[in-house]
Amino acid sequence: MSSTPAFSTSLIHRLFSPLGLIALAALYLLVGLTGHDPWRGDDAAHFGPVLGMLQGEGLLFPRLAGQPVTDFPPLYYWAAALLARLFSWLLPLHDGARLASALFAALTLYWIARAAEKLHGREARTPAVLLTLGTLGLVIHAHETQPMLALIAMQALTLAGLAHLRSAPLAGALQASLGAALAFLAGGFAAALLTLPLFVLVLLVSRECHTPRTSGALLLGLCLALTLGAAWPLALHYQEPELFRLWWTGDWGALGSNPIPVAEYGRVLEDIGWFVWPLWPIALWGLWIGRRRLLGLPIVLPVAAVILAAIWLFIDDYDRPAALLVLIPPLALLAASGVPQLRRGAANAFDWFGVMTFGVFGILVWLGWSAQVFAWPPGLARHVERYGADFVLHGSTTLAAIGAIITLVWLVLAWRLPRSPNRAPGNWALGMTMLWCLAVTLLMPWFDHGRSYRPPVESLAGVLADEHSDCVAATGLSPAVRASLDYYAGLRPEAVSPAGSPCRLLLVHDDRREGPRKLPDDWTLLWEHRRGGGKQLDIFRLYRRD
Repeated sequence: MSSTPAFSTSLIHRLFSPLGLIALAALYLLVGLTGHDPWRGDDAAHFGPVLGMLQGEGLLFPRLAGQPVTDFPPLYYWAAALLARLFSWLLPLHDGARLASALFAALTLYWIARAAEKLHGREARTPAVLLTLGTLGLVIHAHETQPMLALIAMQALTLAGLAHLRSAPLAGALQASLGAALAFLAGGFAAALLTLPLFVLVLLVSRECHTPRTSGALLLGLCLALTLGAAWPLALHYQEPELFRLWWTGDWGALGSNPIPVAEYGRVLEDIGWFVWPLWPIALWGLWIGRRRLLGLPIVLPVAAVILAAIWLFIDDYDRPAALLVLIPPLALLAASGVPQLRRGAANAFDWFGVMTFGVFGILVWLGWSAQVFAWPPGLARHVERYGADFVLHGSTTLAAIGAIITLVWLVLAWRLPRSPNRAPGNWALGMTMLWCLAVTLLMPWFDHGRSYRPPVESLAGVLADEHSDCVAATGLSPAVRASLDYYAGLRPEAVSPAGSPCRLLLVHDDRREGPRKLPDDWTLLWEHRRGGGKQLDIFRLYRRD
């Protein structure tokens, strides 16, 4: 009779211990990180600057296929290039580069945990990590080549430093200054907006910072952050002044130049709602229970960080889901304070909803695998066929066995977790980890087949070899396609200028389904490749000028 409670107590102690959290985070971050090609979108596009650095280009300013890009400063690309080189004996370059995402995601978790402990006590550390792992919007971006992960890691470092102000003002301010400076190196002026104002807001609003010692430490930290953050732009200005002007125009000049129209606010709020679920409802509860100490550092710091993140999202024309990552660290800190105070009914509902949600999504993953293997259900099988007509799944029995083990382990853990404040956050983290591992096991071959640019690029390379031409013009190429052409074929097509191009070969990339684009009569369609289907349709056409 007493063995079950003893087993449950031992289970929760081990699972929620520092070692257990590290193991869970490692499983979450490393599964699915490697073993597949760069995928269309950010994964391939942001691998381009890493490849350039590995080729000796753009060490100070990122370049994609030889052309400078102003999306992000070089911090993430430096780390990715270094890891790709260090692990080149074991992993392909694109897999080694993706290790930087696991590194920065792990640093984010660590500094969120440290900040939660300093702000809300030791009992807030575990739910902060578990809720971050259970966030819906993090999982995909944590497993792609994504520079925003470096930005949120440094944002979390800044928050962790400022969270130390009550116990160690000078050390906390210095840590925060390092975080703000590195955040600028990771995200440019957008990162400065997310971090530097925190020094001033905390100093003006928080009651704990109205002492001469803390105020002096904050001012010193702000000055040090500004000084360290200026090192990279100054080096760029003296080494490559033209690139410095390009970066300044593209980063500072664009900040706030294209705010979101008021009519789009509803769509953005809807995106935020699902992306940071389940952080935001628990964060609101944490804010409510702390309403009597709104001027205290545990409330002022994360609330100020959320406000700054919201300002940046709405004034900078938010156009990609990865930008919403900046909401995760401050909301995790607010939510961590609310978990221990959840009422029993709310905690049980939160727990039940998490288990049911991941149970339903797990069933959908199994149905996706069934559509590949058994062509059932028929509607989903037609969808699979549409997006990968020539896809053949190999080793389905082995994959099914591994998937069954993953599902059973999750069911046992969800059933045996004892009642505690961390049960619901634990089930969200376990459910997200289970769902990701299951999707990687059963669906990764299909995803890789449909989202990789390797097949069209290798087919194009064969055609170009027969043409014996080194001059290829191109139009409509996305950054992901340009990076893939450079990686798989060493091909860097010339952009078509208004005056035309001297090249006799023209590569066109679009998603038009009504037929080849109309070109002058002296252009002949030489090669065509279609990849994907529906909204994911990619069409590559190569023309030759007669």
